[in-house]
Amino acid sequence: MKNLFTILLFACTLSAFAQTSSPESVETEVAHKWRVSLPYFIMTDRIGPNFGDWDAHTSTQMIELHVKRNLDNKNIIGLKLATWRLFQPMGIQWWDGLLDKLETESEFYPGHVRETGIGVTYQRMLWKGLFATVEVLPQFQTYLDESGDKIGNDFKLYNSYHLGYHVSIGKKKRFFIEPQVHCQHWMFDSNAPAGFKELDDKWRNYFLFEPNIYVGFNF
Repeated sequence: MKNLFTILLFACTLSAFAQTSSPESVETEVAHKWRVSLPYFIMTDRIGPNFGDWDAHTSTQMIELHVKRNLDNKNIIGLKLATWRLFQPMGIQWWDGLLDKLETESEFYPGHVRETGIGVTYQRMLWKGLFATVEVLPQFQTYLDESGDKIGNDFKLYNSYHLGYHVSIGKKKRFFIEPQVHCQHWMFDSNAPAGFKELDDKWRNYFLFEPNIYVGFNF
């Protein structure tokens, strides 16, 4: 079932690229062909980078960039480049006491996991500024012990599903913000070292209802 789900998800996302060859897909001329954006995290370091101390154990050291192509006024495809460092399982939910567990060292990995990947995105404008997005991000994982030494590698397929609203800024609509909420689901990360796997198995392989804001520029 996991393999079938993955194939279907990739097919749905990549099918957007085929629309560029179809005259029917272009509804009206778009003002800007390209856009770049990045997420501005508004919650704690569990969700965004710790700008105060990049080297803190709880810093995710996160960098994420989106480069997108406006096919028309409804369909937007793009590339997602991302890297982050995890200090605890991502599957700890809000109702599990997520914020409290930021200080609960029993839920911390015996080190860190560095995850890096390049993926694809498809965004569909639904009504006015309302949109839905799916992001598929294959990631290579590097496991580090508490001394920062490499102790293992793995692979993970990280998918996220977004619902948000696009707000243009300025007379020429060069800048925009996209407040949104998204849910994440991941699979295939089964090769973790013992101490990491024990914590991962304790929690879920999804995270629900994460608030966020993307900030971007059209050109």
